[in-house]
Amino acid sequence: MLLAVAVSLMVVAFALSFVLCGLARRWAPRFGLIDSPGGRKAHFAPTPLGGGVAIWLAIVAVLGLAALALWVGARAMPQELALYVAGLWDRSGELLGILALATAVMLMGLFDDRSSLHWQFRLAVQFLMATILVAAGVRITLFAPTSFRYITWFLTVVWIVGLTNAFNFLDNMDGLAGGVGLIAALLFACAQILVGSLFVPAVLFVVVGALGGFLVHNRYPAKLFMGDAGSNFLGFLLGCLTVAGTFTRPGYSPYSVLTPLLVMAVPLYDTASVVLIRLREGRSPFQPDRRHFSHRLVDRGLTPPRAVWTIYLVTLACGLGALLLHQIDALGAWVVVAQTVCLLGVVAVLEVSAPRPEQLNDKAQPEA
Repeated sequence: MLLAVAVSLMVVAFALSFVLCGLARRWAPRFGLIDSPGGRKAHFAPTPLGGGVAIWLAIVAVLGLAALALWVGARAMPQELALYVAGLWDRSGELLGILALATAVMLMGLFDDRSSLHWQFRLAVQFLMATILVAAGVRITLFAPTSFRYITWFLTVVWIVGLTNAFNFLDNMDGLAGGVGLIAALLFACAQILVGSLFVPAVLFVVVGALGGFLVHNRYPAKLFMGDAGSNFLGFLLGCLTVAGTFTRPGYSPYSVLTPLLVMAVPLYDTASVVLIRLREGRSPFQPDRRHFSHRLVDRGLTPPRAVWTIYLVTLACGLGALLLHQIDALGAWVVVAQTVCLLGVVAVLEVSAPRPEQLNDKAQPEA
């Protein structure tokens, strides 16, 4: 029954997001939300940027309708579901605060879509919203002693801001940020369900549905972009939900707290690598270019759709091991982490490899 509820939320979010994205394709140009081709941008025609607003509205609307259904129909619910109503209401304030802060970040991104904001201002807004969340009591614990609470608060802010920018960086190819976000949200939901958590997984299923509806419009060649509004909202929301979620409980392995790092390995790898490249070249880490993971795969000969699917598979491969962390010991956890590091290492080696000159010459020769 709980699975049926989760799937229903996901389907409703998918349908609503699909419709709202269709409306965004029509209305976004009227508000100046258009991404024109040229320079580092590889698309060939002006493309609407309203996908992020549609994703946000779909998620907020479905969660709002679910809350209304709980309030109106709690007494008519089957006993198996009514048991969870009180717990859901207890955490509703926390969710409302997360959505409010994520909405502020989305609005900041929307202004950035219309009139490019300075990166210092964007970063300041992200840090401010993350700090407010921590001050409200939503923060990483990591089983740290009370004396270390300021360190965990700092790590919470850095994690949320880091993921916000990671998805903003990742939004550089059709279907990429939305697809990786969908995979991550689904893996996070499954990892938390395995330890008996229900509240945050329900929200994550709504995120999965909303991203699925958007991807119908965003698949190559994209007819709609999520823009900075969408990428900032998605990264900030996932960052908050990973902090608010429960990845381990008494009786389960404590090493499942490593789940967010494994699931987000690819966005973090892309961010770290592109920042290092820009700093090495003496440029700002926030200066846009075509040096991202996806672009480097295209430079190795992949088409953009194949590069995106490659990143999907690497994301899934890194994250699947996290679903075992709740039931394995320290050795098993380190094996899973090492496997993820090795996978990213293989990717890095392939990225910097180029065909040998003699191979290029052989390809250039006509067949006898």
